[in-house]
Amino acid sequence: MKLNMAEEEDYMSDSFINVQEDIRPGIPMLRQIREARRKEEKQQEANLKNRQKSVKDEERERRDIGLKNALGSENKGFALLQKMGYKSGQALGKSGDGIVEPIPLNVKTGKSGIGHESLLKRKAEERLENYRRKIHMKNQNEEKAAEQFRMRMKNKQDEMRLEGDLRRSQRACQQLDTQKNIQVPREAWYWIRPEEETEEEEEEEQDEDECMSEDLSVLEKLQILTGYLREEHLYCIWCGTAYEDKEDLSSNCPGPTSADHD
Repeated sequence: MKLNMAEEEDYMSDSFINVQEDIRPGIPMLRQIREARRKEEKQQEANLKNRQKSVKDEERERRDIGLKNALGSENKGFALLQKMGYKSGQALGKSGDGIVEPIPLNVKTGKSGIGHESLLKRKAEERLENYRRKIHMKNQNEEKAAEQFRMRMKNKQDEMRLEGDLRRSQRACQQLDTQKNIQVPREAWYWIRPEEETEEEEEEEQDEDECMSEDLSVLEKLQILTGYLREEHLYCIWCGTAYEDKEDLSSNCPGPTSADHD
């Protein structure tokens, strides 16, 4: 019984632990082997790409070296030129007024068609010209808007100045008419209406003022009223002086308008 148990294989022995893996075809590869093979394939692809880039670089270098070196007598075309009397460094032509250096070689490396670069250049120039035109128009519009704003402000200031001169003329007319015992102005708008007027008088004068306002502007009213003050009272609102007679007025007053007193 003991002999039979000894003859039985021990499951913890080397025969069960150190078992070699079967790598026969058809057996799945281990993870480490698959990773190693994948890295090797990537390295081969990278080497292939590097070889392709190096070929292009070598072609460009050979072309540059060839273009930098002058042609020798082994070149058939250069040999024909020498037979016709040409010497290296000499200008072409019978009179020697031709080109000295060969026509430069522009190598086209892209895949676009002939004339595509000039087309792109022309379109870029057109875009630049359109951009400049837009900027110019924008600047013109800004300058025009600024000029219009200045004109509006100037017109507003001129209008306010005219209204102020008209009110001064109305107050002066009312005061001078009162000194001459004139109870009713020649025109209703010659005087500034007092606040204590009755409602009926206010309505009547308002109707008259509306008729005159529809026909006359502020400037026209000012011209009429200042003319009345000069003729009737020998008074100039810009001088602020009542003159003795017409000769004194014409001699000492610069003129009937505000511009004459600037």
